[in-house]
Amino acid sequence: MTPETANHRASGKRGRFRAKGAGKPNLYDEVTARIVAELEEGRVPWAQPWGTPDAKAGLGLPKNAHTGRTYSGVNILILWHHVVRAGFSTQTWLTYRQAQEMGGNVMKGERGVTACHADTFVPKTERERAARDGEEPGRVPFLKRFTLFNVEQCEGLPEDAYQGAAPLPKAKIIPHAECLIEATGADFRVGGIKAFYVPSEDFIRVPPQPAFFEQINYYRTCFHELGHWTGHKTRLARDLSHSFGSKPYAREELVAEMATAFVCASLGIAPTVRHTDYIGSWLEVLREDNRAIFRAASHASKAADFILAFGDVATDAAA
Repeated sequence: MTPETANHRASGKRGRFRAKGAGKPNLYDEVTARIVAELEEGRVPWAQPWGTPDAKAGLGLPKNAHTGRTYSGVNILILWHHVVRAGFSTQTWLTYRQAQEMGGNVMKGERGVTACHADTFVPKTERERAARDGEEPGRVPFLKRFTLFNVEQCEGLPEDAYQGAAPLPKAKIIPHAECLIEATGADFRVGGIKAFYVPSEDFIRVPPQPAFFEQINYYRTCFHELGHWTGHKTRLARDLSHSFGSKPYAREELVAEMATAFVCASLGIAPTVRHTDYIGSWLEVLREDNRAIFRAASHASKAADFILAFGDVATDAAA
């Protein structure tokens, strides 16, 4: 949450580009429609799955079993949705070919999940125009589709590929969360009854931890405001200048909400919705622009990576 003097914005033009390949459904529309449907039913897909009996997988970001890299952007939402819906107990994925490269295979009859990779291409007509006018050709964005399988849909993989995330022990103070917050070097000012980030002065205000009815919410709130903090012009340089209640403000709140969920999941803290009163404005943004959730998830993933990188620095220093 931010005061009216601390305004936020996430940029991006509206547009509807089809995924490459004639006759295929528009992946922007598919993902956006599903997320809108969940919001309309009162579920927030980047937080609430972890509070349901169907969520068997440990907290964390989905990762690739072959490379060890975590997925980013809208793929986090796609894979979280499927891991809960299917009742998988791990968040580890791989392609059909990667399963074979690891000495295993996808079991017969298993169906994969469509994920996506953003890319660009130069149409032939644009190349011709650019050559004729002596200019650089413009590039058109599109999505590459690829299919992923959860490791539980595979057999013959190395044993460590099937391991899930360790559960977080219950505690009011979470040392690794405290260390990460401190390692960011952000100007945290503890006190008062409201939490917000002020871009013009580059500081975060949060209430003291005992003021939270559930003390775990202190950490969720800190990471939400750190999500906004990453947008400062000296960091990831998102435009944070728009007024409270505007659509760009809603887009920035959407970025911060998802960044919080991604960071919390990485730390083993169950994500929750920090600002349910913004759901209406998020729906309005998503309904009018089928690429908004992709942009927001991409910004959120970059923000989460920016924050989590401080944890690596802190670990190296301790070592």
